[in-house]
Formats: sequence, structure tokens, C-alpha cells
Amino acid sequence: MSEDKKLAKDYLIFRQGQESLFGENDSVQDGIEKIRSKLSDLTNIKNLHFLLGAGASSDAIPAMAPLIKNVTERVEAQQTMTQLAFHQDELSHDDLKNLFKSAKDVSPNNLENILGTLYSKREYQKGVGQKDSLNDFLINLIESEIYSSINIDCTSAQAELSLDLYKKLYQKLALRNKDLARVNVFTTNNDLLSETALGFLNINYNNGFSSGLSRTFNPARFSYTFSRKVDPSVEKYEPLENMVYLFKLHGSISWIESDDNSFFNIKEIDVTPNEQPSDKNVLIYPTPLKQNKSLGSPYADLIREFQNKLLLQHGVLIVIGYSFSDEHINNAIYSALASNSSLSVIIFGNYHPTENLTRLTDRRIYQISGEIEVPVDGGAAPQKEKIHYFNYIVNNFIPDLDRSKDSEILEEFIKSMKSVGDKK
Repeated sequence: MSEDKKLAKDYLIFRQGQESLFGENDSVQDGIEKIRSKLSDLTNIKNLHFLLGAGASSDAIPAMAPLIKNVTERVEAQQTMTQLAFHQDELSHDDLKNLFKSAKDVSPNNLENILGTLYSKREYQKGVGQKDSLNDFLINLIESEIYSSINIDCTSAQAELSLDLYKKLYQKLALRNKDLARVNVFTTNNDLLSETALGFLNINYNNGFSSGLSRTFNPARFSYTFSRKVDPSVEKYEPLENMVYLFKLHGSISWIESDDNSFFNIKEIDVTPNEQPSDKNVLIYPTPLKQNKSLGSPYADLIREFQNKLLLQHGVLIVIGYSFSDEHINNAIYSALASNSSLSVIIFGNYHPTENLTRLTDRRIYQISGEIEVPVDGGAAPQKEKIHYFNYIVNNFIPDLDRSKDSEILEEFIKSMKSVGDKK
């Protein structure tokens, strides 16, 4: 059955609160057009924010299942036994494997819970004045494997698809109407795909760090903007259009703790792909304890910026690839919705209605998800594609924000006239 014969309500979800925005007889193509039209309207609101989760980098960064497989292989490896042999304490490879197995048996498919168990054990032993070198060794091994999976060459063939998507996204976002605020991109990802894409496109971005040889963190910089002189003869300036604000809520592989005499003691450094982490790296590993760690600087400063931006009047938050597993981020969104009646939230994802914001009847909350068939060149069978995945969203739903409303109206007029002509 062709897509124009299938009913949108059977294949797609597009809700405002709990109410479907599809008509009873809307086809899948009608549904896609309705979503696209609504997003075009909402992204023209004054303050536009994005929240990108792990799903936005999933083509380049391993998801949870392959990451657990990599960690398991690392624990079992002969190389690990050699590393243990050089350790100051007498550590047994069999004991290490048994410790990992005992933590993994409780939660075999969730590295967050495995790390959480090991962290909890370390905190307990610290509290009673004990030290467990084996537990510490396993934590370091897992963190090292996570760091290595994130610290990829963003220009490599492995990352090509993801980097291209980030380029397309920022290309669409950067040249926004100068009468509207610059776009804010918040992300829980620690990788460097955003920075690499922005640098490749020569787009100015403000991530809270100073420029120069020593790039130090200062959240006050988020209130700065880049401006250019409009008229050489007078002191008149206007903000640069080619700019975005980037907030890395869980830190970055390029951030380290610094001994410099600065207020926040966080420095941004150049990172070599595939190098091992140092003990000064500043990023939040995926564990249930991350909310506690996020209370300290720089994470608290970044969450505060997130909260402040969501409180701006006439704003839209677009959520992509985020699992709603971070309570400190969820609470910031809940608080903003409670305080700011002009904030709308668009959630891309197929969530169970009891899990997060999608359970609410609030009409400021939109949910978009579903699966369609996409034609393939050469007469091959159509491929199924999820419309709430980063790839489809960037290529089909995010409008070019530098396009004028006049050109959109003209295109709609031409489309409607063509439709009338086809019916004759």
C-alpha cells in the first residue's frame, strides 16, 4: 500500500497534550506535512532551544548494548591480566571477572546500573575507612572504555554520517532571522561532533570558554554575543547572525580540571582521538549518581543556564534523542513549564506515556514519532525509517531558519495551485 493511501493515525504519532493533531482521513504524507508545517511555525518563535541526547550521536558513538560488550571483552582480555600484574596490590584476574559478573548479573543490559553499583561500593568503603583496589581498578577500566568510545576521530569514516547530520543541523540553525534570538543548543553528549561541525562550517559558537591559548570556563560568557559594526562612521552594532550557543550539560572529553588561578578552574584543551583519559577529565559518566555530581561546578552553572533560557518568554524547546533519564534536566524542564506559560516543548521519541512529559495533558507539549517507508533508488524494496530519529528530523523536519516567511508563503501558494490543477 502506498504512503498516500495509509492513514497517518495508524503509523505516526503527532500529539498536542494527549490530543492527536491528525484528521480521521489524513494520509501518512498529509501527516508528515502537518508536522512540518507546525515545526515551521514553532521554530519562528523568538527563543529557540534544542536538547540533544545520545540518540543524536548514535551513528558514531556506541549505544549501551555494544558498549557493554566492549567492556566485557576488555575485562576478559589477556591485556587486562597483564595490567593487573603490574599493579601495586595483588589483584587477581579471576577476582576482577567475578566482581564484574556480580555487578552485571543484576543489570545485564545497563552500564549505568553496573557503574552505579561499583560507585556505591566505593563510597561505602570510603565511609568506613576501607579501600578496595580491585573495585577501583574495575571502575577505571569501565570509565576508560567509555571515554575511548567517545573520543573518536570525528572526521573519520566511522563518524561521517553523524558529522554530516550535525553540519546540516547547524547550517540550518546558524543563519536565523536577525530579529530573533540566537539558537541555544543543550546536549548531554560528551563527544566533539558539535564543535567539529561548527568549526568546519566556520560558524561562531559560544560554549562558555574564553578564546586564546588558555581557554578557561566562565559561565558569564553565555551572556556575551559577537557583534559587528553596522556603520563605520557611528558607534552602531548588531549581533552576528552566524552564531549559536552550545551548552554541554555533562561536560566534555576536552574539559579538564585546571590549576590556573581562575574562578572555575576548568580548561578546554585540544584532544587527540583515541588517547586515554587523564585523572583530571571533567565529564559525567552515565550512572544513577550523575545527579549528585551535577550539583558541582561547572555542571550546576550549565543547568542554571538551561533553566534561565527556558524561562525566557516565547520559547520552544525541541528534544531529540534524549531518554529522560537525567532527573536534574527533567526537573529543570518541569520547573520551566510551571513558571513560563509561553514555553512549548516538542519531544521527538516513542515514549511510554507514564515515563515523562508525554503523559501530561498540557497542550504546550507536543510528541512526534512513528515509522514510514522511504523509496529506494534502483527499484529495491522501500526502507523503513523512524521519523523521530535524528537523521529524519534533520533532513525533513528542521526548516532552514534563514528563509523568509514570504518565500514560504509563495511556495505554499504554488503548491496549492498545483494541487488545484491536478484535480481538474
